[in-house]
Amino acid sequence: MDDISGNNSIRPFFSSLVALQGAEKNLNKDCLNSTLSPYLCFFPQYALQNIKTPYFILNSAYDVYQFHHIFVPPSSDPRGHWSRCKADPSACSTSQIATLQGLRSAMLTALKPFEGEPEMGMFINSCFAHCQSELQDTWFAPNSPTLDNETIAELVGDWYFERGAAQEIDCAYPCDSTCHNIIPSNQVGI
Repeated sequence: MDDISGNNSIRPFFSSLVALQGAEKNLNKDCLNSTLSPYLCFFPQYALQNIKTPYFILNSAYDVYQFHHIFVPPSSDPRGHWSRCKADPSACSTSQIATLQGLRSAMLTALKPFEGEPEMGMFINSCFAHCQSELQDTWFAPNSPTLDNETIAELVGDWYFERGAAQEIDCAYPCDSTCHNIIPSNQVGI
């Protein structure tokens, strides 16, 4: 994925990581055989197709870590045009929201081949957050984020206990009033 300036800094990072740690020998062999670049096997759109066990994807379509460090890293915004938007999504301009919708669209496109797989669960909401499973407030509290009236914990339970379809994808921001937009305070101004 390119950042807002058209650079792709995350792929070279993972390429260097694979080389530095000698990780290639530990990556999925089927994935390695399907690509010329071993580092791609760190990315879900390449790795997931080779996972044979059931899995559940829990992510925000506007993952704050990806937004702040991959999509709009400080190097791509030296004048801070995105600072207010990064600190508060409601402060984003119309063009910034349109750009963020592109981030969401890219993620959903990457997940498209996995939709409908019976052993795969998915909860993709439109909250500005990262790691929504670690906090009771976002996992299973009375005011937790929901999709189709189910919390993350309930949908994971449906998937785990095979109680029917367990794949939910939210509408685009700002439609979800159940969101807890969790912007780490140390990210403000970055």
